[in-house]
Amino acid sequence: MDKNTYKTVKLAKGEMNIYDFGSVKLHAYKTNDFIDDEVFVVEKNGKAVIIESPCFFDNNKELTEYLKDMTVEGMLVAYHGAGATFLPDVPKYATQNAVEYSENGGGKALIDQFTGAFGDAFDSSIHKITNVIDEGKATIGGIDFIIKQTSEAFDIEIPEINAVYTHMLGHDCHSIVAGAGHADAIIAELQSYIKKGYDLILTSHYTPEDLKDAQTKIDYLENLKKIAASCRDADAFKAEVGRQYPQYSGQNYLDMTAGFFFA
Repeated sequence: MDKNTYKTVKLAKGEMNIYDFGSVKLHAYKTNDFIDDEVFVVEKNGKAVIIESPCFFDNNKELTEYLKDMTVEGMLVAYHGAGATFLPDVPKYATQNAVEYSENGGGKALIDQFTGAFGDAFDSSIHKITNVIDEGKATIGGIDFIIKQTSEAFDIEIPEINAVYTHMLGHDCHSIVAGAGHADAIIAELQSYIKKGYDLILTSHYTPEDLKDAQTKIDYLENLKKIAASCRDADAFKAEVGRQYPQYSGQNYLDMTAGFFFA
């Protein structure tokens, strides 16, 4: 499946890009919210499983309306625990570490930060997980998902569409990189995607990407380490990265990365 082969449905705020795999459809919801969230709906035989949740009230309402003709069997809540007014009665699935991330850890800190930044537009309520899952296969709505626990939450393989979901990629966007060791860990994970030959890489803050994008990100991360090693402070690092990647978005992510490399 080519990442650009989809049908677009324009909504009032966001848009839905629909990938047709035959028996399974992937609905990629571009929220157009303040933090560029993406939410994914995997549909099979009229039943749907949602990956992540929108977290702004207007997106909650818009996506609920879009889903009215599907039977939503469950929601996988990994890195985005906010938005609990969205489909409150649908079963929620997460690993135990993802629960802790959203309720007490780094995810909760981000929720608090976004609440302060966006006020009443942001749904800060946290999804109550009804089904705690482990690594390995989880079948929801007749669709198999392979769960892989990460340091913060979990990634998801979707074998029927040869896709994988992870938190962030963004081939032309800066990422939050917590030092050289973290860069190496991301590189290793992306290399595993290339080895497995996924058709699509789904992420929380970008439209679906492919293996060429994964290689682009690997090259960026390798270069990021070299730039950091050649700079004496965060300002010099950010200036050089900006010079080499002038078209990249995500300046706030670069600021955070500089803080990690030059603590």
